[in-house]
Amino acid sequence: MRILFIGDIVGSPGRQIVHDRLADILAQRRVDLCIANGENTASGFGITPRLTEELLASGIEVLTGGNHIWDRKEILDYFPHEPRLLRPANFPNGAPGKGLFVGRAKNDVPYAVLNLQGRTFMTPLDDPFRTANAELAKLPADVRVIVVDMHAEATSEKQAMGWYLDGKVSAVIGTHTHVATADERVLPGGTAVITDVGMTGPHDSVIGMEKSGILQRFLDGMPARFSVAEGNIQMNTVLIDVDEASGRARAIERLNFRLD
Repeated sequence: MRILFIGDIVGSPGRQIVHDRLADILAQRRVDLCIANGENTASGFGITPRLTEELLASGIEVLTGGNHIWDRKEILDYFPHEPRLLRPANFPNGAPGKGLFVGRAKNDVPYAVLNLQGRTFMTPLDDPFRTANAELAKLPADVRVIVVDMHAEATSEKQAMGWYLDGKVSAVIGTHTHVATADERVLPGGTAVITDVGMTGPHDSVIGMEKSGILQRFLDGMPARFSVAEGNIQMNTVLIDVDEASGRARAIERLNFRLD
């Protein structure tokens, strides 16, 4: 079974490359399941119902979130209507939406996607490690293909989650920093990991934003307006090959696509 995970989609440039390239990529790479982090699709901050539907119609089966998932107020009442849009499972009880989705891939294999958020250098939430145990315990026995989006700032916390869940899930994919790392591997227990899959959007930028405002903020420390950049649009992804019978990953490969 082949799973494509798309790094954080940033603004209209990120949506554009998904719209223009994804269908061909899924066909050429014979992808059975496509997952993407979508919390930055609305001008770089948050996601809306319309953009959720647009991305799901493009070939993405599940959209994960993170600390920006609530930035657009109109999304709050939308969560009950679209279970394929996730927010981190370790938000406190009562938060809209869910952090776990169970479905069937194109090849009719059952799968689960779990969304978690780290706590190091981020808003303190419930323990993502214990939350992972609780959420995985809910899964039916026949769901062996399990992908975890670990949305976190610290590389150490994302690596730790990979080791913690090794042998329990098919993959732990790091998101949030928008900078792809080169540490992809399959751990001894059969879990594919990468600290951060990267970003889908404009790469002539600072993590997707126009450079000038970011640089000025670093220089004088004053508030600055951040807007999504435009140049050098790329889609950072990983392709994971999973044994659908056991749920163990066989390989993970970084793939980068450009908007021609």
